[in-house]
Amino acid sequence: MQDATAQMAVLQFMTAKMLKTAVPSTIHCDHLIEAKVGAKEDLETAVSTNKEVYEFLSTAAAKYGMGFWRPGSGIIHQIVLENYAFPGGLMIGTDSHTPNAGGLGMVAIGVGGADAVDVMANLPWELKAPKYIGVELTGRLSGWASPKDIILKLAGILTVKGGTGAIIEYFGSGVDSISCTGMGTICNMGAEVGATTSVFPFNQRMVEYLNSTKREEIAKEAQRYSHLLSADPGCEYDQHIHINLSELEPHINGPFTPDLSHPLSKFSEIVRKEGWPSELKVGLIGSCTNSSYEDMSRSASLCQQALDHGIVSKSIFTITPGSEQVRATIERDGLIDIFERVGGKVLANACGPCIGQWNRQDMKSGRNSIITSFNRNFTSRNDGNPETHSFVASPEIVTAFSIAGRLDFNPLVDELVGKDGRKFKLLPPSGDSLPKRGFDSGLDTFQRPPQDGSSVSVKIDKNSDRLQELAPFNVWNGRDYERIPILIKVKGKCTTDHISMAGPWLKYRGHLDNISNNFLIGGINSENGKANHIYNHLTKDFGKVPDVARYYKKNGINWIVIGDENYGEGSSREHAALEPRYLGGVAVITKSFARIHETNLKKQGILPLTFANPADYEKISPRDFVSITNLAQLAPNKQITMLVHKEDGTQFSVQLNHTFNENQIIWFKSGSALNAMNSK
Repeated sequence: MQDATAQMAVLQFMTAKMLKTAVPSTIHCDHLIEAKVGAKEDLETAVSTNKEVYEFLSTAAAKYGMGFWRPGSGIIHQIVLENYAFPGGLMIGTDSHTPNAGGLGMVAIGVGGADAVDVMANLPWELKAPKYIGVELTGRLSGWASPKDIILKLAGILTVKGGTGAIIEYFGSGVDSISCTGMGTICNMGAEVGATTSVFPFNQRMVEYLNSTKREEIAKEAQRYSHLLSADPGCEYDQHIHINLSELEPHINGPFTPDLSHPLSKFSEIVRKEGWPSELKVGLIGSCTNSSYEDMSRSASLCQQALDHGIVSKSIFTITPGSEQVRATIERDGLIDIFERVGGKVLANACGPCIGQWNRQDMKSGRNSIITSFNRNFTSRNDGNPETHSFVASPEIVTAFSIAGRLDFNPLVDELVGKDGRKFKLLPPSGDSLPKRGFDSGLDTFQRPPQDGSSVSVKIDKNSDRLQELAPFNVWNGRDYERIPILIKVKGKCTTDHISMAGPWLKYRGHLDNISNNFLIGGINSENGKANHIYNHLTKDFGKVPDVARYYKKNGINWIVIGDENYGEGSSREHAALEPRYLGGVAVITKSFARIHETNLKKQGILPLTFANPADYEKISPRDFVSITNLAQLAPNKQITMLVHKEDGTQFSVQLNHTFNENQIIWFKSGSALNAMNSK
């Protein structure tokens, strides 16, 4: 669990009254460190600012037998790859990029905190049987092409919802040309196409990585059972996609969505055609997707070429090491020195700008372009500025663009000018997939749990604005929802970033009342095209989404949300489900859901429903009232009827689908999955 989601997960687990977690569990402090000045200063600030939260997580980990990775350790997914992932294992994690461990042949699935609580409390974890997408890789990567370009191209093929309800399995002769960490990059960003997880077959590249990270015995054991750690010969897939690595060119995806994919050869033309800002303000490499030794060494090779010609980066250039081990190793091997001499700023071993933890200093507003080696580029995600055009690419392309200072630069054909006035072209990047001298572990940042943590006290200050003990949600009263208002009808893309923003709101992730003040403030109201500006049915005035929801709650009125396609895509954050439940929401009705968010809503006792006829979305006005009937007869595979009451007094019925099974119906009737668990 990462520290932003762990707070609520631990608070929920504490209500189970167990002495220890039933399965090995860890907490990683990576989300609460804001990037502003530099690694040392930012880490010191985070430790001071988040002292209360870190102490809560540290003591809770000690009490309940969990490992605790202190601030500065690195990003959860890199730590997991270095220490915990192994071929053939099954793991869940409270972060949507948990599938990163698929790079080591592990079935690793991102979930909400409530799912994690079930597993830690020794309850069965369930998942609807997925479909299988087979991605066949042939040929071999070369030149400027990188593992990141495989998933960037695939995102353009599948779109942000094309992998929903499916596991992506990679196979083919091209697999062995990809490093283990490169495979991790590909699996990591499978979350951006909605995949349940992604996985690679066990191979020699995994053996090399396990040996390099001092896990030789695991490598030997995996080799013994290698026949079980790859797809069966002749197996069939629900969908088959072929990518020839020998023909693959670098891709740049964006802006505003990670599936808008552009090949490098056409990108400069597209930039000019679309009128995107061509001056590149900032280039950022690192994050959980691309912060391996290989990523850093290949990027550093480009920086060294610039230095050899007497030039430095024209754009602001930041580097985020994925872990303390990677940071210590690239410092020892001189790569940090190269980055800093080219004008780069090394940030703390943390998520930072990737999740909006970026106190950007060069500009706060206005149209501009940035490019990152991150995984997501939703509107406002990185810096809170809706006019920032954020693009995603490989670390190598990000570095080259940063040196040039241009978004329309193509390093394969365009030239740079050295200090001596002579033109030159960057040679393709080069680097080692693993350090020749082995990894340097760096500082010891791991807190091992004591054998007996029963005497450890976990304290929560009742006056805290960061942490708040949870009270159980009310049990369903057995009645239908009659003539209740639509809080908001959301138009277009609505990710969990829109529903529960990160950035400055991360500090309230352990305080449900305070974090609820960001509920759906990024969602676009279909009535007026504005964010955080909705109609209050009681006062007849417009107000902010959380304020109107609280007004309804104060007056004992439940409400629903109407959403568009793939509602809730993006991060696994269950706060996007906890907040509407806390504020009085009873149902979210959409054209379709992202997998994790749909499950999170069920866990909190909310009805996630979809239109049987998606065209019915257009018939509904946010000024309408609705009735959801026959809930006592809620059953698997049985549609629900919703009556829509129009302002003019007319009404019509809409049929709604759901994916509840018998056990999940108990969650709804109990008020939440946690209530159901604690009643046993």
